[in-house]
Amino acid sequence: MVAQIDTQFIKTRPGKVWPRLLAYTMFEGRPLTTRGRWINPLVFGGYRLWSALPIRKPVDRPVFILGVGRSGTTILGTILALHRDVGYLNEPKALWQAALGDDDLIGSYSRRAGRFRMTAADATPGVKRRLHRYYRTFLRLSGNRRVVDKYPELVFRNGLLNAVFPDARKIMLIRNGADTCQSIANWSLKHGQQADDWWGRNRQKWHLLVDQLIAPDPYFAPVLADIRGLSRHMDMAAVEWIVTMREALQLQVQNPGSLHFVRYEDLTADPAATIPEILQFCGLQPDVAVTRYAKQTLKPRAPYPPPDLHPAIQGMFEDTMKSLGYETPAPQ
Repeated sequence: MVAQIDTQFIKTRPGKVWPRLLAYTMFEGRPLTTRGRWINPLVFGGYRLWSALPIRKPVDRPVFILGVGRSGTTILGTILALHRDVGYLNEPKALWQAALGDDDLIGSYSRRAGRFRMTAADATPGVKRRLHRYYRTFLRLSGNRRVVDKYPELVFRNGLLNAVFPDARKIMLIRNGADTCQSIANWSLKHGQQADDWWGRNRQKWHLLVDQLIAPDPYFAPVLADIRGLSRHMDMAAVEWIVTMREALQLQVQNPGSLHFVRYEDLTADPAATIPEILQFCGLQPDVAVTRYAKQTLKPRAPYPPPDLHPAIQGMFEDTMKSLGYETPAPQ
């Protein structure tokens, strides 16, 4: 499947194939472990061109899908890509690297280590100008009015997003931790010959996550040494899930109403109710085709068994599950 385009996507709204192919070929870039990386110089050359274009009108209410990978963020983005007004960007990390210069967490485009956390102080005039011009160019070329950017790690850049896009709509997708962690572990094992597929070049993303998000947080201080020593995909995935969900819960308290929380389980169990709520939050008109595609595509999944985690993080995992309203049965 190229650019998340399947047969049902084409049948539902053929005119949305062009925006997805445009995003895939000219805006998103190819990450470290994918094929076709020869196109990256063309993508970054494009960004140098886009940044020089005299596009002054700000982007209208961009939508960001946040969370943890393997939580349903991709399928939600693909569903929203079918909306008549939407141009969808699937983790356009090349775009963010071109705008910021230090976004690259896994080492796809630069030897310079990226940063997880960014604040309003990082929203320099140049960054603001480039991001607005990149999005505006994409919208003009794709013939759309609203952009949806699915980039889960932006959850750690809420201050930057607010400063650059004050009218942004942010969707926080959450999923049962057992299912998320097992899905990450399965993905990593499936691509086991490429150990850097999920965690970056020489596990760069993992080390940055520990150094930049875990180490400064007093909550993790008692088990920091244990976390640094983790090597199993399941344990590492659990740490990523815990720190991301803690960030989401803090944002919910600090910025009430600015994020729309969506449970993956609700999305798959009742898309007919969940999708219209998401569209309303985003300020998008109801779209029968979008809801129909969601109903055809989304199916509830059988839950995974509770994970058997390292003792140092088992209690934190269970506490986070409870904070999100999930049951936490004992590992089998």
